[in-house]
Amino acid sequence: MTRSLLAEQIRKKVALGRFELSRHAVDQAVVRMITARELLEVLGRSEVIEDYPDDKYGPSCLVFGVTDGGRPLHVQCSYPSRPVLKIITLYEPDPELWIDHRQRRR
Repeated sequence: MTRSLLAEQIRKKVALGRFELSRHAVDQAVVRMITARELLEVLGRSEVIEDYPDDKYGPSCLVFGVTDGGRPLHVQCSYPSRPVLKIITLYEPDPELWIDHRQRRR
């Protein structure tokens, strides 16, 4: 599955309200002060930047998006082929680890 198709399917699941946050994602959102609104803004216009088809808990991907307020966020989620999209974790990318928030520094 292409990254653009993955992103499109993620946006569709979110628009339909077919997603849930893992306990870890909820904890990280609180610690990192990421609001539900910011999460929805990012997922509504997400771009898949990494694909993990062989992730140990099931296929997942890393999406990137920017909130209305200009805050860049990364969200790791399950593939949208599941009945309910699972948000695994979310965070603001560290510029020392990422180039333009999209590519890992080597």
